[in-house]
Amino acid sequence: HDLSDDADYAQQSASMMRSDSGKSTSVVYLKDNVTIHPTQYASERISGRLKLIKQGSSLFMTWIPYKGQITNASLSERDRSLYTIRAVPFTDVRSIRRYTRTLGWQYIIVVLSSGLAFPSLYFYNGGVKEFLATIKQHVFIARSLEDANVFLVNDFQNPFQRTLSSLKLPVSIASRPSASSDGGEYSSYELQGRIDGSIHEDIPRPSQNHGRQKHKSHDPARDLTIQVLEKFSLVTKFARDTSSQLFRESNGYGAIERKSSSHSPPIPHESMDAKVAPGEGPVPSDPLEFDKMTLVWGKPRQPPLGSEEWEIFLDSEGRIIDSKALKKRIFYGGVEHSTCKEVWPLLLGYHAYDSTYAEREYLKSTKKSEYEIVKQQWQSISTEQAKRFTKFRERKGRIDKDVVRTDRTLSFYEGDDNANVNILRDILLTYSFYNFDLGYCQGMSDLLSPILFVMEDESEAFWCFVALMARLGPNFNRDQNGMHSQLFALSKLVELLDSPLHNYFKQNDCLNYFFCFRWVLIQFKREFEYKKTMRLWEVLWTHYLSEHLHLYVCVAILKRYRNKIMGEHMDFDTLLKFTNELSGHIDLDSVLRDAEALCICAGENGAACIPPGTPPSLPIELLYTED
Repeated sequence: HDLSDDADYAQQSASMMRSDSGKSTSVVYLKDNVTIHPTQYASERISGRLKLIKQGSSLFMTWIPYKGQITNASLSERDRSLYTIRAVPFTDVRSIRRYTRTLGWQYIIVVLSSGLAFPSLYFYNGGVKEFLATIKQHVFIARSLEDANVFLVNDFQNPFQRTLSSLKLPVSIASRPSASSDGGEYSSYELQGRIDGSIHEDIPRPSQNHGRQKHKSHDPARDLTIQVLEKFSLVTKFARDTSSQLFRESNGYGAIERKSSSHSPPIPHESMDAKVAPGEGPVPSDPLEFDKMTLVWGKPRQPPLGSEEWEIFLDSEGRIIDSKALKKRIFYGGVEHSTCKEVWPLLLGYHAYDSTYAEREYLKSTKKSEYEIVKQQWQSISTEQAKRFTKFRERKGRIDKDVVRTDRTLSFYEGDDNANVNILRDILLTYSFYNFDLGYCQGMSDLLSPILFVMEDESEAFWCFVALMARLGPNFNRDQNGMHSQLFALSKLVELLDSPLHNYFKQNDCLNYFFCFRWVLIQFKREFEYKKTMRLWEVLWTHYLSEHLHLYVCVAILKRYRNKIMGEHMDFDTLLKFTNELSGHIDLDSVLRDAEALCICAGENGAACIPPGTPPSLPIELLYTED
């Protein structure tokens, strides 16, 4: 699911078009068969018409899907409209990334000033060069000094000033004033109607881009080899900017700890049946309320798995006797801290369930040597070399900046010159060389911190982190495909499990579910206190009911506050602020019980809402190992 429904730019676009409504409108560029790939299935590609529209002194971009596309794809016509790009003004565009592969289609990614990115737009019949040339005739556009395939839009700063600006954390989306919405404003759909006359475009000719049968195809956007240089271009700022906006860093302390010093009123304890304030009108009932008498609404949580009970699951040589039983036990109770060091490597896939004590010790020894070799790659870079290695300096600078702000209130990381903070830094730097394509993005330190806290060993923590990133790495991809697919799946799950709430989000331009971005990106790391976060991760890592249980956790939280959300008529900005302020006020055990029940209730229909390959899908080799 794309993030093109962001309320900020939709309202701003409407305001700008309204202010220029008396001026002539002309189409200065038009290209048919420009396509979006929502999933890896060729049959689910959505073709449409791309336009550049000049109105007065302003230039706008639209992409409208064709209506009546004949395909066996599971995406409905309504789903297709979610991808519509509705008259985004180029004053809101930060950059355009161009891909001209020797093999495969040309495509572009448009990144907004807010940090959001539209889905990749594929030009099946060429036309990227003409697209950029047309833009250049109407707005200021210049190549990035760091990457010739990145075009900066309206970037009037000199390179030195731009570098300084990139180090600053942007203002939170929720804190920006929204455009007014008086009776004269156009809605996003009305705005598009004024330009195109219809929310859909007629198909100019039969499309040959949709197969009759679902089949996976190679998607160059998912080819990791193209990311080596892209990770260092200015386009990569979107990941750090988006994360920064939602993380709301303040002196580097975690979200839970900062709450104690906040002057904002506490959020009342949530309830699945929270009442609406008087005078706010009725709220549509929860469709699952009527099933509570017959539905087993989640099983009670159990005490965590301790060391003595852990021994029961092992044979004499250290193999796990019944991995499914172990996962079930952890799913309902988690793991005691003293036992986590042995269990977490198994849950993460670093160790195999059928490995012996001896095999695990041998792997630990060989992996330690391998870690030191990778670590030496960046440690051997001299000061003089670093002066000529811009990308290394950038990565190191971002990591140095983040680690000193990660969980510093925890005794394990607190204090000046803390050795564990230095280890955290070394692991992240080493990982940026180990996975050079992905590099480093803000949020990774949040995922590594609990692992190092548990493992208390640099090499072991590194390899456990590598295993975790095999699942969550797509969350940090430049093109946001991993986040897009998860937020899209979340929207479908809410539609399935609470259609009134889904319709409310639709009516209020919240279908991008961007208010859940932080939850998904770092797996609720900022929403619970440290120990509860670890307990939640253990539950998620079991994949006992679903490898996408985190999405059902999102649904469970939204349903617990549905009456407050709809009763107070929250718009996008208010909802984003509200979800961020839930940090520290969510009861984990209740939410896990609800998520379990929702997952069971959704069944196969719920699984069908989640496109194949959606993170954190296990790598194929791990699936075979666990089976």
